[in-house]
Amino acid sequence: MSDRERDAGDDGDVGAGTPSEDPPTNDGQRFDRLPETADDRVVPGRPTREEVVGWWEQRYEVPPETWDGHTFWEKGNGKIWAFAAEVVTPIDVEGLGMRILRARQEHWKPSTNAVQRFGREATKNVVVLDAEEATTFAKGEDQELPRWEGDWGYVIAAHDIAGEVEPIGVGLYLHGELRSTVPKGRREDLS
Repeated sequence: MSDRERDAGDDGDVGAGTPSEDPPTNDGQRFDRLPETADDRVVPGRPTREEVVGWWEQRYEVPPETWDGHTFWEKGNGKIWAFAAEVVTPIDVEGLGMRILRARQEHWKPSTNAVQRFGREATKNVVVLDAEEATTFAKGEDQELPRWEGDWGYVIAAHDIAGEVEPIGVGLYLHGELRSTVPKGRREDLS
């Protein structure tokens, strides 16, 4: 079965209708596999596998082969998940793998889980924090960080632990300030 057929689901809505019918839409109650390329796209606005892998490579220099063996899925409007296996599409389940990205907005945002799992591969837009800065970030607090000379936007906040750079989470860097986006339920007081 082609990706186009898989993306269409059981409804058989690819090529079955007339031009006057509405195009297929995103169903926020199920997981739909992302099409491989824009040419395979059936649901308008749905990101493609090619776009997701390219975004991680362009934004953080995460090598494309990092995603080998993973399938990508959308549930809801722009919530992208990675799953290290194959299943039929669409699929009605509550969770499938790991949410890795929020797309379908002006600035795509990686999830904390994705950064902690795949951020070790990143070589760009990684802000390495000292112990005090890492503690402040983990508490969910914003901080001045004028020394950062990389891109503005969503960055990977990391800390050197035992000689290895370990991702902590996602930060938003704007105007000399690093804003912590650590979810409230995952904030830690490391002091």
